[in-house]
Amino acid sequence: MKLEFAPSARSTVGIEWEIMLADPVSGDLVGRAPELLDALEAESADERHTVTGELLTNTIEVTSGIGDSVAHAVDDIANAIAAVRSATDPAGIELLSAGSHPFAQWYDQEVTDKTRYHTLIERTQWWGRNMMIWGIHVHIGVEDHRKVFPIINALSGYLPHLQALAASSPFWAGERTGYASNRALVFQQLPTAGLPWPLHDWSQYESYLDDMVRTGVMADATEVRWDIRPAPRWGTIEVRACDGMSTLPELASVAALVQVLVEDFSRQLDEGRTLPEMPAWFHRENKWRAARYGMDARVIVDAAGRQRPVREHLSEILEELAPVAVELGCVREFGSIATTLEDGASYERQLTIANATAGDLGAVVQHLIREFRSGPESSIEER
Repeated sequence: MKLEFAPSARSTVGIEWEIMLADPVSGDLVGRAPELLDALEAESADERHTVTGELLTNTIEVTSGIGDSVAHAVDDIANAIAAVRSATDPAGIELLSAGSHPFAQWYDQEVTDKTRYHTLIERTQWWGRNMMIWGIHVHIGVEDHRKVFPIINALSGYLPHLQALAASSPFWAGERTGYASNRALVFQQLPTAGLPWPLHDWSQYESYLDDMVRTGVMADATEVRWDIRPAPRWGTIEVRACDGMSTLPELASVAALVQVLVEDFSRQLDEGRTLPEMPAWFHRENKWRAARYGMDARVIVDAAGRQRPVREHLSEILEELAPVAVELGCVREFGSIATTLEDGASYERQLTIANATAGDLGAVVQHLIREFRSGPESSIEER
């Protein structure tokens, strides 16, 4: 199967953000996207951003245009959120984002009436109906398809760092899971989801797609749901491993980290260097550790099996790659990762609220609603 990789400007940025719709009083999810989307989609037709539906009627997704910087893409997202609020505020609907809703139940949710969603649910059954998960997708432009898989393989070593920073699903259907990102382990139950296969060039990817289509696993490349995947239509590498970010500044920081890493790897390839890779079993272990322990994970960082606390390793990355961030114009966004390292990721803040309110998950939802509107709340010392 021959698959074209679209021309794309190097290190451009695109962002997708999945957002929950909730009742402002109870905090429970409300399946009211269908009544909002016709107008919102029409209004965004002439804008850089888009507003669309998702698998469940309790979700709206906002997408940026092609940004020449992280700030450019984030501005699009901010404009999209403002447009959504112009519809949801009068309708009495609140917005929030996290990898999971703290207490909502899957059997109360409705699937959006589209053939591809009904087909997914028919095939995946219980797991598909349990996909009460929200995430972000970050696209980075790559100018040469020959770079795609070397970069994906190297970037896989940083998936636990990205997962830890974005972890925001410590609760599931009213229970404390003990995981920082329960979403990470739920999502990989879908066919073709999870870690990318360790392919080494574009022709191997085309062979993989041919096998998958020929055996009825998928219809086309859009059904590859890897944590990092090529997006041939856009000419990008797309990172899909992260939970839904709870605030716009945190979304910007993760997008900046992805952009800086991809650009750094691209430069190494330009210099004729071989990018670092690790065995697939190390990546699998790292994904589990980041899902379980979040910012307290100790991750494997090289093929020799050397291990580092993810907080410490992220601090080193901030220092080492700061010059790349300067050149890409994302110093502020890249540097704000330090704020998460100091004040805690969303899952930590959610657990803090739960601990301070005797486990009241309604209070956790209200906290997420406030954060989505106003930005990260100050951390409380007791966790």
